Amino acid sequence: VSAFSKKPKTAEVTAGSTAVFEAETEKSGVKVKWQRAGTDITDSEKYVIRAEGNKHSLTINNVGKEDDVTYAVIAGSSKVKFELKVKEPEKSETVTPAEAAPAPAASESPAPPVESSQNTEVAPAGTHPGEPVDPIGLFLTRPQDGEVTVGGNITFTATVAGESLLKKPAVKWFKGKWMDLGSKVGQHLQLHDSYDRNKKVYTFEMEIIEANMTFAGGYRCEVSTKDKFDSSSFNLTVNEAPVPGDLDIRTAFRRTSLAGGGRRVTSAFLSTEGQEEGGEFNFSSLLKKSSFLRSTNRGEAKSEAQSDVWEILRKAPPSEYEKIAFQYGITDLRGMLKRLKRMKREEKKSTAFLKKLDPAYQVDKGQKIKLMVEVANPDADVKWLKNGQEIQVSGRYIFEAVGNKRILTINHCSLADDAAYECVVGEEKSFTELFVKEPPILITHPLEDQMVMVGERVEFECEVSEEGATVKWEKDGIELTREETFKYRFKKDGKKQYLIINESTKEDSGHYTVKTNGGVSVAELIVQEKKLEVYQSIADLTVKARDQAVFKCEVSDENVKGIWLKNGKEVVPDERIKISHIGRIHKLIIEDVTPGDEADYSFIPQGFAYNLSAKLQFLEVKIDFVPREEPPKIHLDCLGQSPDTVVVVAGNKLRLDVPISGDPAPTVIWQKVNKKSNLLRNNEDSVAPSETGNDLNTDSELLFESEGRVRVEKHEDHCVFIIEGAEKEDEGVYRVIVKNPVGEDKADITVKVIDVPDPPEAPVISNIGEDYCTVQWQPPRYDGGQPVLGYILERKKKKSYRWMRLNFDLLKELTYEAKRMIEGVVYEMRIYAVNSIGMSRPSPASQPFMPIAPPSEPTHFTVEDVSDSTVTLKWRPPERIGAGGLDGYIVEYCKDGSSEWMPALPGLTERTSALIKDLVTGDKLHFRIKAINLAGESGAAIIKEPITVQEILQRPKIWLPRQLRQTLVKKVGETINIVIPFQ
Repeated sequence: VSAFSKKPKTAEVTAGSTAVFEAETEKSGVKVKWQRAGTDITDSEKYVIRAEGNKHSLTINNVGKEDDVTYAVIAGSSKVKFELKVKEPEKSETVTPAEAAPAPAASESPAPPVESSQNTEVAPAGTHPGEPVDPIGLFLTRPQDGEVTVGGNITFTATVAGESLLKKPAVKWFKGKWMDLGSKVGQHLQLHDSYDRNKKVYTFEMEIIEANMTFAGGYRCEVSTKDKFDSSSFNLTVNEAPVPGDLDIRTAFRRTSLAGGGRRVTSAFLSTEGQEEGGEFNFSSLLKKSSFLRSTNRGEAKSEAQSDVWEILRKAPPSEYEKIAFQYGITDLRGMLKRLKRMKREEKKSTAFLKKLDPAYQVDKGQKIKLMVEVANPDADVKWLKNGQEIQVSGRYIFEAVGNKRILTINHCSLADDAAYECVVGEEKSFTELFVKEPPILITHPLEDQMVMVGERVEFECEVSEEGATVKWEKDGIELTREETFKYRFKKDGKKQYLIINESTKEDSGHYTVKTNGGVSVAELIVQEKKLEVYQSIADLTVKARDQAVFKCEVSDENVKGIWLKNGKEVVPDERIKISHIGRIHKLIIEDVTPGDEADYSFIPQGFAYNLSAKLQFLEVKIDFVPREEPPKIHLDCLGQSPDTVVVVAGNKLRLDVPISGDPAPTVIWQKVNKKSNLLRNNEDSVAPSETGNDLNTDSELLFESEGRVRVEKHEDHCVFIIEGAEKEDEGVYRVIVKNPVGEDKADITVKVIDVPDPPEAPVISNIGEDYCTVQWQPPRYDGGQPVLGYILERKKKKSYRWMRLNFDLLKELTYEAKRMIEGVVYEMRIYAVNSIGMSRPSPASQPFMPIAPPSEPTHFTVEDVSDSTVTLKWRPPERIGAGGLDGYIVEYCKDGSSEWMPALPGLTERTSALIKDLVTGDKLHFRIKAINLAGESGAAIIKEPITVQEILQRPKIWLPRQLRQTLVKKVGETINIVIPFQ
């Protein structure tokens, strides 16, 4: 509802005179202020402000050209704009045509654009820096009117105070009354927003890029919160780019409104047509001037009845434009056509239409819309055109004629219906544009956090609700644009949207955001320096002639390549020497080993200062001539000393080659001692168990296996014991016994199987804070036969499937403080144990947990009322509540001099006030209050001074009504009822 009963009107005065604007308010005593171009006006000799009751006036003395601006009057939340138009005093002097008017001096500036003269009520204009903040509405500063040249850029800015807002306000930009610009973002329009945490100010910007003439007009910015709404209107003026020309044309380009003091212009150069808006070039004058100059040069007299060339152009078909321009000496054909196009748009009073189409309409995709005109002749036939093509009746297009109304209904609007429409009645047309607005794009699958090494490829993926939707990517709040394609690559695949970084660097770490007009998703990228861990180094080998030698190592990065060296020279693969790289495992395989293969071998990963070395020793078996009937002999270096130990990694193949001799060929028996064991025998001669049972454990079992996972092989000069895929149960002492009729020999070999550790138990989460927690775990029950070198910790979101590693250096301790988590998101943790063999399987996931923090203490805690047995308290909610929400408040009190706090209310209260009852009169009490949520208690808000419980006494007072202050006259017998209030 407007606060004004009479509004000031736009006025036009002559320079040097006085202008008076008057306004009346609905109520008297209302504070009214006047503004000039958005700045408050103060009472002075130039500006005289008067207020009498509900009548207000503004008088502007000695009006000059600089006063030709927009003014406003504000009362409460109502604001009315009006304009003062200043015209030059009429000139009595004239000059002859021979006195050519000089070209405009460089110091002359074009007249400012004239804003709309309609008296519209809008929210108060925004303040400029240094001006007092307008307390009306939500805006700190409002978007101001702007002016731009065709092809230029301009930005409109609005700021909103965020200190009192619980969440970000919703802001919409409109053109005209209804066109939502949120769906028009693209090459020529960009919308930006930011938040200054220090000043607690939201900034919203609308940037117009490469403006053209169709962008001119009125715009509106709307901001809304949960319980407030505000809007601000502003105008954009688009000027045509100046066109260079010769002297005669430049003089005609002067604005129709005269500038400067005392400059006279010949009437031959001024348009005799109706004056156009300020700031527009008078092409009509240009055409007339050109014709006039040619006539003067030829000495021809110019008749006043000469035809208007501009009228000829307006009526001529486009095919005749060049001919007419050549005939009348027009060189700026392009500028003429632009002006002609704009002039044709100027609406004249229609004889065929009572009501034309609105300039534009908007409809949501999938909805229907009706376009309606009213024609003067109820029997008139109309045609409807879409982009110049006549529309035919169909299931989607319905034509209606109801009296004077002609209606076009479009059902199930799609993007193909976003077009220009015309309604044609005879020779007259009514134009409009239909904009089809798509529904908001939702993010159905959010982004996932990622951790990569420097140089690795990063691919963020999300899924939206519609195929081919437009999304915006940001890094740490800064938009990633198409101009940065050398660094970032954007990809669309159906509903999936991708952001790809081909080679990541440390600078790429941060938070990445994908935004649509209906949702936001954030993920964190952590880029670590590349480090290489050696999970398994190559080991020394001792190999016999014509056997196979395999050097094997395992590193942490499966993409790392490397080279093999033999005595410092690179190994070249051939038919006998093979080099393989599968995943993280690198192998060098040498078939049919010869004495020349004995050397030092090294593996060097490319790009890292590592050198993994091992030695290959060639075992030469020497067989001496022995006489027949030689007792069997086992040829081992460790024979007669402590048992030799052979170490094998779990899952690898164990092969024990034992050289033997004897004549006749001895029988070989393998035995695993100190445990219940199997006897493995492979010999050409069968031996009954009873023959060997005295020498072996009584619980042993003789097997004659030459195939299977555990087997033996017998050769002429050696025997072989093989275990395929060694397991932990294969660990122990193995005894080999050789016998022949001449005697026997035996040797013990200790086999140790080492493996990765067992997975630790599930970690325990404690000390949970706003964005951190403490993770604790216990060592694995079995360390794999090798000391545990450290631990690796991983984290993931509860609803995600991707685990993210939290450390690259091994953790030596059994506790770790995890940070940089998002409050309110549910996470899980798991742990790996690592020894020299490799990394264990992951532990079970921890119990899900959510990083949350207690709220801050309540604010504005005060005593509202005190009686002899009660105290009324009130407060405001905490400034920070956090993701844990707010469960309620605990109110406690203690007596003065005591330190024991007692609850003042049973349980929690969700209100922001409390009445404490049944207190002892005369007690001095301290009160405090705490906010409670899922994370615990906040700090306490305490009233510093003790409160004394006592009745507040006041002197009695009678409030005598006005009607009882005069004499009452009643007739005898009438009832008298007198009510006197008192306190």
